[in-house]
Amino acid sequence: MSTSSWRTRLTLPGSAIRFAPPADEPALEAAASALGIALPAELRTLLREANGITDRFGSALVWPAKEIGERNRAFRANPDFRTLYMPFDALLFFGDAGDGDQFFYRILDGAVRDTDIFVWAHETDSRTWSAASLESFLVSHLRGAQASDES
Repeated sequence: MSTSSWRTRLTLPGSAIRFAPPADEPALEAAASALGIALPAELRTLLREANGITDRFGSALVWPAKEIGERNRAFRANPDFRTLYMPFDALLFFGDAGDGDQFFYRILDGAVRDTDIFVWAHETDSRTWSAASLESFLVSHLRGAQASDES
């Protein structure tokens, strides 16, 4: 990962991305505590700079730390979801596409062990690999949004 700021790396020409104010350490610790696992280093670093990122369409590409904890707990505890979807215990959701689909890291043996990013499709319950890192995922998503605007 580059040493430049997340803002620098994610602000593409013509993009309308919005960065929330930084998360403080208590907010990051509360999210990790709510999840029962450490947040991935790249996600922690991003949240320290921007406690949430919204794209030009208002989609929360990265949720604030508190929301990460709350949404993951809600998905894991929802009794209706147990009959609709495979379990969510091995997923660490961190953002969404604004259409019901959500972005996640996978949890293996009680921890996020790599930087791969996946997308969960709410209509089919599919879980598809998308990118090798949070940065490459976000840049690709933002470039895709720009391309659709230009066509």
